[in-house]
Amino acid sequence: MTDLCLKSTPYLDTIQTSEDLKGLTMDALHKLAEEVRQETIHIVSRTGGHLGASLGVVELTVALHHVFDTPKDKLIWDVGHQSYPHKILTGRRKEMVNLRQAGGPSGFTKRSESVYDPFGAAHASTSLSAALGFAVARDLKGEDHNIIAVIGDGAMSAGMAYEALNNAGAMASRLIVILNDNDMSIAPPVGAMSGYLSRLLSSRSYHSLRQIAKGVASHLPKSLETAARRAEEYARGMVTGGTLFEELGFFYVGPVDGHNLDHLIPVLKNVRDRVETGPILLHVVTQKGRGYAPAEASADKYHGVNKFDVMTGIQQSSKTAPPTYTKVFGESLTELAEKDDKIIGITAAMPSGTGLDLFAKQFPDRFFDVGIAEQHAVTFAAGMACEGLKPFVALYSTFLQRAYDQVVHDVMLQRLPVRFAIDRAGLVGADGATHAGSYDLSYLGCLPDIVIMAAADELELKHMVATAAQIDDRPCAFRYPRGNGLGLDLNIPAQPLEIGKGCIVREGTKVAILSLGTRLAEAIKAADLLMAYGLSTTVANARFAKPIDDELVCRLVRNHEVLVTIEEGSMGGFATQVFHVLASSGLLEEGIKICPMMLPDRLIDHDTPVGQYEEAELMAHHILSRVLDILGICKENQFVARLAS
Repeated sequence: MTDLCLKSTPYLDTIQTSEDLKGLTMDALHKLAEEVRQETIHIVSRTGGHLGASLGVVELTVALHHVFDTPKDKLIWDVGHQSYPHKILTGRRKEMVNLRQAGGPSGFTKRSESVYDPFGAAHASTSLSAALGFAVARDLKGEDHNIIAVIGDGAMSAGMAYEALNNAGAMASRLIVILNDNDMSIAPPVGAMSGYLSRLLSSRSYHSLRQIAKGVASHLPKSLETAARRAEEYARGMVTGGTLFEELGFFYVGPVDGHNLDHLIPVLKNVRDRVETGPILLHVVTQKGRGYAPAEASADKYHGVNKFDVMTGIQQSSKTAPPTYTKVFGESLTELAEKDDKIIGITAAMPSGTGLDLFAKQFPDRFFDVGIAEQHAVTFAAGMACEGLKPFVALYSTFLQRAYDQVVHDVMLQRLPVRFAIDRAGLVGADGATHAGSYDLSYLGCLPDIVIMAAADELELKHMVATAAQIDDRPCAFRYPRGNGLGLDLNIPAQPLEIGKGCIVREGTKVAILSLGTRLAEAIKAADLLMAYGLSTTVANARFAKPIDDELVCRLVRNHEVLVTIEEGSMGGFATQVFHVLASSGLLEEGIKICPMMLPDRLIDHDTPVGQYEEAELMAHHILSRVLDILGICKENQFVARLAS
């Protein structure tokens, strides 16, 4: 294997824009690709991020920017975590040292970041629909440039991708789809013969002969014309495996070795220069983690990594840190499932990301990974719930958004007891706004007949998993953040919570802070800060966003001068539920000072979680400032504050 200590990069040093790749010889392109691979490893070892996917597309990225006229030609990457080499080659190399950090490049493609990113992507399976939109817009405007979508085999498991394929196949717009196949088994062995066949099938001469053959066949009796067409499609399908895409209306080429520039570049040129209209699909076979032995040997090919040592591949970790909320969920569900054989685990291509890999090891027959198909996952679970099983659908908050209609139509309207484990609730650090779990409290809170819980710590999460298992008359959801817990004793047995009941954590008289979720720790710190100003403060843990604890809310309002609500969600969430209770009870007319604190009405870019919550103004000192402002107390005059109290 090549020495991965970053050497001099004479070819990469000459690349400022994609135009600089155009005149390079084949030998130079090979050397450039190796330098880009070294650079990618070097960067991610220091920043963390999605390594395996990016290493798998190094040669493909070099070839695309060499062959096509980007950014005039629109290159659309699906998901975006395979775009690091693309960013390195399109003027962002120097900024990549701050990848996924405050002020640095996003870990995904982003329109506001570069003209080379025509479409932002962090959720999978969007590229084909977007690319078709670009293609139709080009045609309607009378322009002439290429639209290229690069989609991974995993993203092809989503229904949205097939909806786009079906639509594109029925249209005459020129569209180039590159299927980056790094794990599928549909590809036959890739070698010199398949490379030759791909060049032949994509060439202009083949297209000309094909048109002549079609012309001749059109004069034959209908039965013979149909037989000839089927024979040609069958032959190409047997050679290339492209029958499915042909039936959808695409001209299929491939498979091509995605790491062999000598095969890849001629095929891309043929595809670029194709005269026929209509969509074309180029099947490229790559290896995730290519060129870095630890990634190649890893089960997930180093899909997402922390900072790591380049020579050993060992990732940095804090061995003394408490377990993550994700792990606590996985272990809690597994523990419950040992006693209840009706419990089922379902996720959408995220078994390790949601902690269900732990469940799957112990109960493989009761675990289902449906691929990138969140809509299917929810309705699949609904069917199970109809038959008395207890499905837990574990998804990131940002991915549950994709299945909202199914939550409403297939679960809520039928009052089915599907349990939604909502991971990555709130802000998520380096993944930024695309993966922030900002909206689930709002988009679920408006639904009738649903129970919504938010854990304040990892032990409470354990109790909420047990609570969800016992709810059998309606859907429920429990949310929890990314990252580690507080280090609480998880040997305490899980105890189901009383539905819709919060609890008082600290009793006071002047100020009340009602917290939902893991801001509770900051609320307690804020209470300590307020005491320095002589402001006796009650801290309450809401636990439930719905049904809300009406009695607790009314008690806090009647017995305090100020009520602060705090949540890790957007407007329209928990605070809205509180205001509804107060308005319905007539308590808004009693002069209570209310301060709702939530995520601001703007996107928060990637940063550390602490940095993001500082920007969102949801830390203890922000609570202090808001209360002092409401009460008209000067923050610097603690003595006067004590007298006033």
